[in-house]
Amino acid sequence: MKKLVFLVFVAVSCFAQQKEEPPKVPAPAPAAAMPAAPKPDSETEGSVIANGQRVDYRAVAGTLTVAADDAHDAQISLDGSWLPEAHINLEKPEEAPATARMFYTAYFKKGAKAEERPVTFLYNGGPGSSTMWLHMGSFGPKRVITNDTHHDPAAPYKITENAYSLLDVSDVVFIDMPGAGFSRIFGKDKEKSFWGIDQDAHAFDRFVRRFLTKYSRWNSPKYLFGESYGTTRSAVLSNLLQNNGVDLNGVILLSQILNFADSADGSRSNPGVDMAYVLSLPSMAATAFYHHKLPSQPAALEPFLSEVEHFAMTDYLLALAKGADLSDADERAIADKLHGYTGLPVDYLLRANLRVNGGGFSKMLQLGDGLTTGRLDSRYEAPDIDPLASEAEYDPQGQAITSAYTAAINSYTREILKYGDQLTYKQSVYGDPGFDWDMRKTFGRGANVMTDLANCMKGNPRMKVMLLGGYFDLGTLYFGAEYEMKHLQIPSSLEKNISYHFYESGHMVYLNEAVTKRFHDDTAEFIRSTQNGK
Repeated sequence: MKKLVFLVFVAVSCFAQQKEEPPKVPAPAPAAAMPAAPKPDSETEGSVIANGQRVDYRAVAGTLTVAADDAHDAQISLDGSWLPEAHINLEKPEEAPATARMFYTAYFKKGAKAEERPVTFLYNGGPGSSTMWLHMGSFGPKRVITNDTHHDPAAPYKITENAYSLLDVSDVVFIDMPGAGFSRIFGKDKEKSFWGIDQDAHAFDRFVRRFLTKYSRWNSPKYLFGESYGTTRSAVLSNLLQNNGVDLNGVILLSQILNFADSADGSRSNPGVDMAYVLSLPSMAATAFYHHKLPSQPAALEPFLSEVEHFAMTDYLLALAKGADLSDADERAIADKLHGYTGLPVDYLLRANLRVNGGGFSKMLQLGDGLTTGRLDSRYEAPDIDPLASEAEYDPQGQAITSAYTAAINSYTREILKYGDQLTYKQSVYGDPGFDWDMRKTFGRGANVMTDLANCMKGNPRMKVMLLGGYFDLGTLYFGAEYEMKHLQIPSSLEKNISYHFYESGHMVYLNEAVTKRFHDDTAEFIRSTQNGK
């Protein structure tokens, strides 16, 4: 995002003195101060009834400091200070190499043996988001209750014991990316050093290895759990960890996107590449089904989606591939079929050349009712802002739940975890000076990390991968995620290592109370069945 920078110059008038004096030289600007020492870790204790089991745990809230390259990272102690032998000129702090102080909250089951107790690293995406969503909504010991599909009333919000915590089967570590949450970045070129696909994954790789050292967990079963862009991170991170001697037992991908050209808006500025329209059609159909906008309402969702998926990959894909060679009669027939699957008017579909992106669909589906349809969770709806706009101006889901999660993470970390006094918890780094995520991959590849995950799976053929997602998600498409998995460059013998679970929910599947137990049980079973390397 480009920002305008306004420079204000102040002219100072100097009057001549009776005696001429030499011109004054401005004092040099003070050198940038070295970052203050990190806040000490906070340790607390608690218990939770998770899946019917009482788990007594120790919680640690704190930071681990990592550098932007391996050479400098090896010169940082576990307490975040430079080692005595570090090649750092402390007299020129403005030239200090970039470092990130990454905030985390780890929950350890009391009395468990490290070799027998799995540890799962969890993070949200964005890119640029903190991990308050997973921390306060999914598998931690506490959970904020929101009114599924409706905008929550203002505070006070209900923060309760989480019966679906993953602590019944694994220790869990929630990590905020560099710059978000209580995490901070320092040093020369700090933004460029940490805000990008590869840069970010390297920081998490160093964090995980440093964590394993600090808590003596090198011989524990290990899992990554990423949501949204966190799945992109997991693909790259899993390969980096493996290259650094860390084999994972499993990778859990919630609301996956590995190739950004596959998003519902991936073809907007990429004419001639139509796969995104094909992959988004089932999610649009699911949304129209949920809001009863179909000309004929099917009896059940999943059989209906199977029909839509077949049409998308056959007649629809072929029609789009024909481009200008598609006859008027065939174009009309496809538009009629799309109307039956999406509820959008036929004339709109024809004007769109049979190609509707996610923003256009969210705008049009309920426009007649004066409503905008959610993007990350299309079950949500809210008043439309501008009926003449061509695409949705905002996402009703984000507006509905953000205040509850923001209040919950601030209240919980400060009052229960006893961490964060005098610190600002940053929901994200969006809008920060210098925030411009580098979507390029090493060796010139674009924002497609399928190769990273495939390489990790081939290098560690015992590692398992579980894909989770919601049907009502127009941000990361369930059909797109399945398509990516089935087009990984892996031998057929490794395809059995991938399992799939989709739910009648949105991007954050845990917002749907009816789904949350299944979400927990599927994840817990995945860990139980793979923690011994089977």
